[in-house]
Amino acid sequence: MSATYPKAVPSFQSRIGRDARSGFPAVPHRYRLHLTPSCPSCLRIAVTHSLLGLRDVLPVTSLPAVPDASDGGYLALRPLYEASSHLYPGPALAPVLSDGWTGRIVSTHAPDIVQDLTRRFGVSGPRLYPDGADARIEEIGRLCEQGVNAAAQRAGQYGADAAARDVALAALLRGLGVLERRLASADYLLGEHLTAADVQLWVTLVQLDTVHRWHLDAAAVYRITDHPRLWSYARRLAAHPAFGPHLDLDGIARRHHAHCRGQEAAGAAVRIVDWTRCAASTDTDAGTGAATGTGAVVKTTGS
Repeated sequence: MSATYPKAVPSFQSRIGRDARSGFPAVPHRYRLHLTPSCPSCLRIAVTHSLLGLRDVLPVTSLPAVPDASDGGYLALRPLYEASSHLYPGPALAPVLSDGWTGRIVSTHAPDIVQDLTRRFGVSGPRLYPDGADARIEEIGRLCEQGVNAAAQRAGQYGADAAARDVALAALLRGLGVLERRLASADYLLGEHLTAADVQLWVTLVQLDTVHRWHLDAAAVYRITDHPRLWSYARRLAAHPAFGPHLDLDGIARRHHAHCRGQEAAGAAVRIVDWTRCAASTDTDAGTGAATGTGAVVKTTGS
């Protein structure tokens, strides 16, 4: 009798619990992250991990910028996927939070991983999810995903109707305008303290400048740059030791060009942020603070 392969690709979305009854208690040194900073979801997790100072509590395995398996996944992750789901049919993708005790995957869902790192292991780190802020953080997350990422992707689809691209660009500019206004009276999205919303927005802005910009015309990119508070904020965070050092600009470019078949547009030549320069301006004193979860963001003017 021949083997029967499942048609649906299983999802892995377990959570780290408060005690042993959850199945995955918050035990130091038990879990491991598998990340590639060229992936925006992985970059979000990596920044959170650094902000919380979890290097010695929850180790990280770095993966290549471009997946190395023929199905678009990672060969190194295949054993974890197959141990977690018999005859797993899909690609072995990052991010992965794995359990060292069982050799299986806990989760591949970035939002859950970020929350669990913060709430279960981030005892001495910054309060990335302050009390009562969940709804506002989720609102920012939706704006980043729909109002920026999805809108920018539609605006750069040159196979689509020009009117549809214009509508998408207008939606992108509205989203950026909302974020610009949020930063008019505070250093961060929710006030005077950095939260998980800032981490997600920063990763979104990196993606906008390093990936989506390549498929927009120059006029569109210049309109995107016309949000001075937003891009100053992006430069400022890039100078923080928990943010900038995780940027793999070459890896992001290689990953993008390996998978993208879209048409390159004139906006590719209009650089918004000199990310390398910002990351290089990281202050060593802030680096010491970030490791303990108390470091302040370095304010720089950038380029």
